[in-house]
Amino acid sequence: MVISIEKTVDETTLQAVHKAHELRRPPRYFVSAMLAGAFIGVGEILLLTAVSPLVAGHSGWVKLVEGAVFPLALTMVMFAGAQLFTSNVMVMLVGALSGRTGWKDLAGSWSLSLFGNFVGALGFGAMVHASGVTSAAAPHAMLTELLAGKSALDGGQLFWRAVLCNFLVCLGIWMFTRAKGDGAKTFVLWLPIMVFVSAGFEHCVANMALYGIGIFDGSATFGQLFHNLAFVVPGNIVGGGLLVGLAYWFTTGAKRTDYARRDAVAEGRPVVEEAPERELVGSHHG
Repeated sequence: MVISIEKTVDETTLQAVHKAHELRRPPRYFVSAMLAGAFIGVGEILLLTAVSPLVAGHSGWVKLVEGAVFPLALTMVMFAGAQLFTSNVMVMLVGALSGRTGWKDLAGSWSLSLFGNFVGALGFGAMVHASGVTSAAAPHAMLTELLAGKSALDGGQLFWRAVLCNFLVCLGIWMFTRAKGDGAKTFVLWLPIMVFVSAGFEHCVANMALYGIGIFDGSATFGQLFHNLAFVVPGNIVGGGLLVGLAYWFTTGAKRTDYARRDAVAEGRPVVEEAPERELVGSHHG
């Protein structure tokens, strides 16, 4: 069973409100974002250590196994709880469109989570390098090959792969919110992530983690990472924010509601700004 699309929009809006409230404590928000960056790094190191023997053996199962193991990273983010930029793109845009949170909240969430993810991913990369796990022949060769493949892509390819990536990531999170039961939530989250990894799409935080490992390993540079992010971050915003968040907000027939005015009227407080009352009008999807 799943909840309706209208209720999913409402639930996503409440998530945005919660995130906006957490922004009042920037250090805590930043640490939570660092954790998300590290969790994504866990998926990358699992991919390198578990799949590299298959790469070395020229197995035809490489792409499918890559897709099967990496979704552990987003599963950790969702169940443990952490501020991941790519999901915040969708959540905060829905909150802003609904009128429950502001554009300032959106900008604050996006920027602080992105920077926190960056620091967390690099910190995890430093620890992985110190552990010596990627110094073995197979993981090191796979890391070098993956980074070389990303660096060979032009800006347009990076952008559109990023659009497709976060379209799938946020679709997984959207279905996670709709599903009932931990087993169902895990399953519907796993599937789109498996597709994006197997297809070779571009996720900015995953790239932070992969390049971070490579930077400490000597296989990549900060210049290469920033070049990648210059195209992948905007693509992730389009894919998750517009193709999922805006699309589902629009398909419910939702209209922007002046929540501050509505709540003031309900509580008998003075209304600071006069504006016509607007309601959230839902269709009957799902």
